[in-house]
Amino acid sequence: MKKNSWVSAMFLFLVPFTMTIAFPGIAGAGDSATYEQTVARWTSYKDVADWMHKEFTYDMGKSKMVHGWQPQTPEQSFKSKSGICQDGALFAKDALNRINPAYQAKIVFIKNRQGPPHHWVASFRVDGKLYIIDYAAGSNWRSMMGVHGPYDSLDDYRRFLSSLAVSKFDCELVKETDK
Repeated sequence: MKKNSWVSAMFLFLVPFTMTIAFPGIAGAGDSATYEQTVARWTSYKDVADWMHKEFTYDMGKSKMVHGWQPQTPEQSFKSKSGICQDGALFAKDALNRINPAYQAKIVFIKNRQGPPHHWVASFRVDGKLYIIDYAAGSNWRSMMGVHGPYDSLDDYRRFLSSLAVSKFDCELVKETDK
């Protein structure tokens, strides 16, 4: 019995240690930094874009259940590494404003003329120019994803969206919200 206890203790010690070394990028296997700790290390919008591009995935199941503005918290998006466009937009807005309040990040609503689904992204400013960050679009809308800009106005971004050939999407309205 004593030998089994020792083996169990070694197993409990070595498995997490081995997973941390062998799989450092897997959630729960060594990357225990919180949202606040991670964002505190980021220095620019490029860090937000890089994390979202590499880590954030679109949740098709959630997209079919949510109607209206019902985002999860940025902390939830960071932990789950998934969500829908409004989750990604709120995450980006919050992270950008924590990194640099001069970004003046806001939520932007995009109304789809063809009806729901509509879309949400985050806007931010650099040197007086407008940029859009969007890494939370479904697979049919992948051409919308990325950091876009610089623009002089949201009308410029609307024209960009209107130039895309996106299935079941026709840009009717683009506006910043107070969300």
